[in-house]
Amino acid sequence: MRRPRAASVVLLVVILAVTATLSAQRRRGGRGFGFAPLRTPTPESFDGGFNFCRIMFDRSADGDGANWAVDYPRADTNLSIRLSELTRTRISRDKTTGEPNHLVMRLTDDAIFQCPFLMMTEVGSAYFSPEEAARLRDYLLKGGFLWVDDFWGDYAFSIWAREFEKVLPAARYPTVDLPLTHPLFREQFEVKTIPQIPSINYWYGSGGDTSERGDDSRPAHARGVSDSHGRLMVLMTHNTDFGDAFEREGDDPRYFYTFSVDGYAFGINVLLYALTH
Repeated sequence: MRRPRAASVVLLVVILAVTATLSAQRRRGGRGFGFAPLRTPTPESFDGGFNFCRIMFDRSADGDGANWAVDYPRADTNLSIRLSELTRTRISRDKTTGEPNHLVMRLTDDAIFQCPFLMMTEVGSAYFSPEEAARLRDYLLKGGFLWVDDFWGDYAFSIWAREFEKVLPAARYPTVDLPLTHPLFREQFEVKTIPQIPSINYWYGSGGDTSERGDDSRPAHARGVSDSHGRLMVLMTHNTDFGDAFEREGDDPRYFYTFSVDGYAFGINVLLYALTH
């Protein structure tokens, strides 16, 4: 039985506040897989618990943004831990270290079909080969869920839309802004607005602004693509960076209270929706 939403929000703040300092001490590190081993799937990776599955992709020649490894691995680790703390979901853990068993794979890897949830970041720079597009289409139509995050401005969205058109044509599977009445926003926490979360570096450097591309990225969006039965298959969080809310939770208390609490409420809802629909 789920906790009442109001109580869950209080619990969220308490748990995150108590453990944010520990997280900073435990997992302080850099961005990108150069600072951590690249964890790829093996037959032992899937033990029935939740795996955070991140997609590695090639960059488009005319793309906008960084690469697939932004926020890796701390966002993957932290969101997995929070899922285990704030819900009854069992997460997959490394048998030696006890750390969350998060994974990186390509769309052509058969392991994607072991993952009910896939994450892609900086998708304004993504390129899909015909084989990758076909595999992602099969994955989604078989019941999988994809969350794409951290791409800013109209141009980056146009690059993503062009590449995703290879996967599911917009004429049949349109991208729409999700209303706040959508079940995703009430899975466990009541999400009343789409938070615009900047990278911590932009937030510092701008003196507290949240729109990384100025007027071109001022409103944050949660957009989606659903299947023929109305099940949300793809979530697109545009003009916002949930990954930094997870990755940087322990770096600065001001950033944590301003962005990470709301980020986790949203992120936990996304994972619960992906695992139950």
